[in-house]
Amino acid sequence: MCFVTKSFSQKGNYRISNGFSIGGGVTNFNIITDNFITKEGNGFAGGFAATVDIPHRWYNVSFGMQLSESSISISGRLDNSIASEEFIDYKMFAAQVALMAHIKIIETYFTLDVGPMLQYNGKLELKDQTKEVYFINNYSNLSALDITNISQFNLNGAIGVTAGIKFLKLKAQYVYGFTNILKKLENEDLDTTGGDSRFKGNQTMLILGASITF
Repeated sequence: MCFVTKSFSQKGNYRISNGFSIGGGVTNFNIITDNFITKEGNGFAGGFAATVDIPHRWYNVSFGMQLSESSISISGRLDNSIASEEFIDYKMFAAQVALMAHIKIIETYFTLDVGPMLQYNGKLELKDQTKEVYFINNYSNLSALDITNISQFNLNGAIGVTAGIKFLKLKAQYVYGFTNILKKLENEDLDTTGGDSRFKGNQTMLILGASITF
């Protein structure tokens, strides 16, 4: 009598799928700070990501880049001798590189997204150049132009959700700046009379958009 036994050291292999997605959306941007009186502004964002889909695992991963242009308004005044308030509009361009983990809440249909972002951003740019001579409220002699040279390398954290069918996804993402985006202003030798000479601010950005995966 003969016995034949088959044995396997591992279970079956998993098929790992790579993908590429492009997308875009609208942004809502602000800087949380005690130095200035700010008002959030809107903008737009677009980018791409390389995704790795790992079947039978509780997560996927992606690596991508996002470009955005966002707006923010800061309280100021035209006449330094008269207390008044008029919001000065700025815009900021940013490029963000992100490594995201996508936790599968409902397989292929709904994920929780979380990960770090490395950001390079431009200076704050006045939308109306005639307002360079305005003064920033909370300070006696600080001009609208003085505060444009913000820190340009920042580390952020992102959390969000993605929902949709296989090729088309809707996304909502909240980005918080871990680093002080106003720190560089302390090296500008600014006249901070009437206000705090230490600058501290953390950016926040809400992104609502969609993406297509290939």
